[in-house]
Amino acid sequence: MAATLTPDLSYLLDHTGHVLRTRMAAALAEIGLTARMHCVLVHALGEERTQIQLAEIGGMDKTTMVVTVDALEKAGLAERRPSSTDRRARIIAVTPAGAEMAARSQEIADSVHAAVLDALPEEERSVLVGALTRLAQGLLATPVEAQGVRRARQ
Repeated sequence: MAATLTPDLSYLLDHTGHVLRTRMAAALAEIGLTARMHCVLVHALGEERTQIQLAEIGGMDKTTMVVTVDALEKAGLAERRPSSTDRRARIIAVTPAGAEMAARSQEIADSVHAAVLDALPEEERSVLVGALTRLAQGLLATPVEAQGVRRARQ
């Protein structure tokens, strides 16, 4: 088999993404949160959002979202409430304790991300973030349907 000159982007992105997720999970676990709980708290804070909207933001299926919100409710960090703009809709409201936890978890997430970027020379940081942003908003913005390919876990 001939050696390829093209870098294995699938491996590089999969491996670094996986390791970043494990680092984030470990850091958030120290305050009793999962990455999904963090995602819901942070995105439910700024505006009224339904479970469906939050699930889409976090890339979660309906069952995972229900389990996540159940855990947040049990911990006293969020609650399901009727929407102020649509009587039929229920939103996820962050409690005062949940808002404090969201601030703490965001500090942790920012710290994990900063540690990763700090591993690079300063001039490479903005190049990496810019390139990944362009890919995420451009060519790699939307998955293609393919047999045997599962969505990446968030």
